[in-house]
Amino acid sequence: MTQTQSRCKFDSPLLREYFLDGAFDEMFTPEGEIRPHYEALLAVLASLPPEELKRRKQSADVSFLMQGITFTVYGREEGTERIFPYDLVPRLVTGEDWDRIERGLTQRITALNLFLHDVYHEGKILAQGVIPREVVYSCQHFRRQMRGLQVPRNVYVAVAGTDLLRLNSGEFVVLEDNLRVPSGVSYMLTNRRIMKRTLPRLFRSYGVRPIEHYTQALLSTLRSIAPEGRPEPTIVLLTPGVYNSAYFEHTYLARQMGIELVEGRDLVIHDNIVYMRTTAGLKRVDVIYRRVDDDFIDPLAFRPDSILGAAGLFNAYRAGNVTLANAFGTGVADDKALYAYVPAIIRYYLDEDPILNNVETYLMTEKSQRQHALANLDKLVVKAVGESGGYGMLIGPQSSASDREEFKRRIEANPRNYIAQPTLDFSRSPCLLEDGSIEPRHVDLRPYILYGDKVTIVPGGLTRVALRKGSLVVNSSQGGGSKDTWVLS
Repeated sequence: MTQTQSRCKFDSPLLREYFLDGAFDEMFTPEGEIRPHYEALLAVLASLPPEELKRRKQSADVSFLMQGITFTVYGREEGTERIFPYDLVPRLVTGEDWDRIERGLTQRITALNLFLHDVYHEGKILAQGVIPREVVYSCQHFRRQMRGLQVPRNVYVAVAGTDLLRLNSGEFVVLEDNLRVPSGVSYMLTNRRIMKRTLPRLFRSYGVRPIEHYTQALLSTLRSIAPEGRPEPTIVLLTPGVYNSAYFEHTYLARQMGIELVEGRDLVIHDNIVYMRTTAGLKRVDVIYRRVDDDFIDPLAFRPDSILGAAGLFNAYRAGNVTLANAFGTGVADDKALYAYVPAIIRYYLDEDPILNNVETYLMTEKSQRQHALANLDKLVVKAVGESGGYGMLIGPQSSASDREEFKRRIEANPRNYIAQPTLDFSRSPCLLEDGSIEPRHVDLRPYILYGDKVTIVPGGLTRVALRKGSLVVNSSQGGGSKDTWVLS
């Protein structure tokens, strides 16, 4: 135990290595007292022998294995397919905290959809200088082909997964918006199902708000954005195929919604109408829930070398004969550089202050901010604006001098491609270790937002965990895992 650490006041062998420091602890107050909503959970865990906890953890792991719940790690020679790491101790979120999160996310997705419509039509926010034109037009995800194109109900982002952190003040803030092809919702749903089997009595006693209706809410959202004149739309999920890291999720969601899972080769376009091949012949498709990036979805409109999409799909979309969720070009709104302007976007379109704040962000295109960042790389997190999954990132306090020198060169060579943020000591949540003890690990939260004829946010989300001690990286590709998120009534 260091001088900055203290012990919690709950006396149990289970917590022998459970230390508190400056980070917000989800289970204990800074004084070491247990938070009221965690009392029943900790009492149950403390009453179970370590062997029983291990048995239940192994049972959960077997469930993941039997269901084929895996993810892919790219660039590793020792094998890419991994069982998704799962932590047995749920994360508890009070109803009061959730109410603020829900209102903040509703506000945010509403403003971002208005922004996307404006950017691809009148461009008022750019003309008035609220956002510099070069920030938008230099974004690699800006699609000039979308200029003036009308999308159903003006819904550009129908499905979003926004990453939240909890600061040491207890405040939830937005780390980033995932607006193109957000993933992970299948793990949220599977975590819940397994948790209800693993700790059934505890789950029932807590009055946890349900999330199981997510797939039907997603289906309803997709139906609501179908082209005009298609009251009973045919909906499909477009996957890149079995080698994609989220293929399990694609099959899971298609099965749960009762829709067809298709690849680009299963689609054919005639006279700007999309059909899928079936054993009974061609069947018209009205809505595509796509899990393929813009660049690869139509070789005639975007990358000509792509074999993942379907030739002519964009023309069918432009003609209004098929709807895609999410729309082409939505990536301009989740560019990590444009993220810094989201509070201004909310004020501009809604005339409201943000309910959920941003993390302080330094834009490398601004000379003074770039100079500050380069002088303090050892204290900051640097991110490439187009990367995800924890790749293309420098965590200053955990970096070497050579790492920082390399990122300095990259930033100076291409400032538009990087942003910097303070290294945040975000919240930690109790996690069960292999030896049966419980220690805190850093967590974030990714709630999922549906935007169609209404905004739907199921109460919970994917809590991702930095399972390595001291790590701040929660991505599964970088050693992270997940746990169930209980929003309490």
